[in-house]
Amino acid sequence: MSATSKSSASDILAFAPLEQAALRRLKTKANRAFVTGAGGFLGKAICQRLLAVGIEVTGFARGDYPELRAMGVNMVQGDIANKASVLVAMTDCDLVFHVASKAGVWGSKHSYFAPNVEGAANIIWACQQLTITNLVYTSTPSVTFAGTDESGIDESAPYADKYLNFYGESKAIAERLVIEANTSVLKTVALRPHLIWGPEDPHLVPRVIERAKAGRLKLVGKQDKLVDTIYVGNAAYAHILAAVELFKPVSLAAGKAYYLSNDEPITMAEMLNKILACVDMPKVTKRVPVGLAYAVGVVLETLYGQLNIKQEPMMTRFVARQLSTSHYFDISAAKKDFGYSPIMSIDQGMVELKKYLNNHK
Repeated sequence: MSATSKSSASDILAFAPLEQAALRRLKTKANRAFVTGAGGFLGKAICQRLLAVGIEVTGFARGDYPELRAMGVNMVQGDIANKASVLVAMTDCDLVFHVASKAGVWGSKHSYFAPNVEGAANIIWACQQLTITNLVYTSTPSVTFAGTDESGIDESAPYADKYLNFYGESKAIAERLVIEANTSVLKTVALRPHLIWGPEDPHLVPRVIERAKAGRLKLVGKQDKLVDTIYVGNAAYAHILAAVELFKPVSLAAGKAYYLSNDEPITMAEMLNKILACVDMPKVTKRVPVGLAYAVGVVLETLYGQLNIKQEPMMTRFVARQLSTSHYFDISAAKKDFGYSPIMSIDQGMVELKKYLNNHK
């Protein structure tokens, strides 16, 4: 018996009954899963769930992750833009979760297009070469964001006609590649989770806390707009459900993209203050005008570009627009096609986040 299967009987009980049921259904279809970006926030959460039910996991990442190896993941270190490395690593897998991407809002076009576009193309090619039949791709709502309000939109919304950064542009191209690769042999689905957060979050939560401590956390604009977020466990659960759906002889999800969220639109101010409350910090109240934030973004982007500064600017055009517009989505399609509904509410997730932050001071 493998180390993975030894721990599965107890580990699976850590998840909600609905999630346990989905994992057990997936176990009847998949023996070994391949997870790119396994060392990342969402990637690790997916690995934990697969291992808990006894599915073998091969993880692929640029860095070394001893913690994942200790969990039972067969970690392969490599560059997703390297075709040969991807093909070798994916051998003997029957399900792929392509989670890896370069995120963020700053960097050269090549730094985004190599991992995000070439990487997705390599994953698709390797699936085809190895006759892997199911591919779940982690996309982003940024593929439709053109700098204006997105209020309750669904998947009929078009891709943006122009992008404020290379991240959104590269992910849109990659999502198209994945959707267009869907056939009767290789079934593909693209999932668009928005603002993933929770315990172990290396992005949103620490950035909010650090900026608040430094006195640099501010709200943008006079009007608070609604945004969607998603708890990391809910995002991972949705990926499992989508994989289960792809294995069906006739899959409703194959060849489609889906927005994912906690289905609880919340103002950015309220979300930030819930995070700050987890570490007993005062609420953020300071505001800057939208026009000023955008102008600062233009100046800093120009300056950083001319001086070839690699560090992300404090403000960019994209961030100014993101913080001053609404971003919430109609997730009816995910509910209908593969049965996704959030298991953990925002407030329940904040309880878990507070526990984690208190234990990691």
